[in-house]
Amino acid sequence: MSTKLVTVNLDDKLETVKEIFDNLKFHHLLVVEERKLLGVVSDRDLLKALSPNIGSARETYQDIASLNKRVHQIATRHPIVLQETATVDDAIHLFNTHSVSCLPVVDLNAWPVGIVSWRDILKNLRINPTST
Repeated sequence: MSTKLVTVNLDDKLETVKEIFDNLKFHHLLVVEERKLLGVVSDRDLLKALSPNIGSARETYQDIASLNKRVHQIATRHPIVLQETATVDDAIHLFNTHSVSCLPVVDLNAWPVGIVSWRDILKNLRINPTST
């Protein structure tokens, strides 16, 4: 689990999300409002929402305007989550039963305290093959 979380708000522009993904080496942002986890935005969600012409010689005003969309327009709402007391086996079960690429880890108040990706699971199994 990674505890280095970067969060965005529902009304943040996709330009902000793009800057975060361009400058940091991870693939998911947690969407929070009023001390609650509301959603997740992946780098793939962003790529689908933005024009492929951004930053190219073919870029138009409409392409640039796609950066003004808001997080709430592309975020996955009500994400599948892990409680902070969950086990690796719990995480594997959720990855196998839901089509998700990450699992936010939340405390009893639904506040995010971490995030688990399938890569985290693979790393854990490699280091601790009997931890499930």
